[in-house]
Amino acid sequence: MAKLYFRYGAMNCGKTTALLQVAHNYEEKNLKIIIIKPTIDKKGQDKIVSRLGIERKVDVLLDKEDSILKKINLESISCILVDEVQFMNKKQIEELWLISKLKDIPVICYGLKTNFKGELFEGSKTLFALADELDELITICPCGKRAKFNARIINGKYTLTGEEVAIDNIDAKYESLCGKCYIEKVLKKNIK
Repeated sequence: MAKLYFRYGAMNCGKTTALLQVAHNYEEKNLKIIIIKPTIDKKGQDKIVSRLGIERKVDVLLDKEDSILKKINLESISCILVDEVQFMNKKQIEELWLISKLKDIPVICYGLKTNFKGELFEGSKTLFALADELDELITICPCGKRAKFNARIINGKYTLTGEEVAIDNIDAKYESLCGKCYIEKVLKKNIK
């Protein structure tokens, strides 16, 4: 039976690059894949774009209210790859789980675990409940430790305010931080 995978990590850990490598591996064996991306991710329009400069057109752009089962034809598909999966809703993640189990098609999802407030995204929360395998991808905090948090910076200052999603916002920048740096820089807490 096929599995539902969630490969997650903080920003800049190489999620999209890893997805593109998996796509290449399947296609090199002449196996058909489908790449899905939520429309809320405006970066790259109808493409997924790696920070390394690699890009690829997606097969399906998915709106928040779309049913995956109604948007894609599952015939002859060897694998479904999903980028920015954190932006999907619970129902869409449940559909991916059903596809993996009832159609025996592996589904590999890539995305963030938490938002800049340290809270689980809806899609990520559902994947933590349903995924057969969870794989954390690693990136590094500016201090050199393993980063697990995404911090939002506006006008040069860390913030915990604003909408959950701010993609390609010229004023908002993001930084991956370890727990200690997130507590000190974003939460501004200290134990005396």
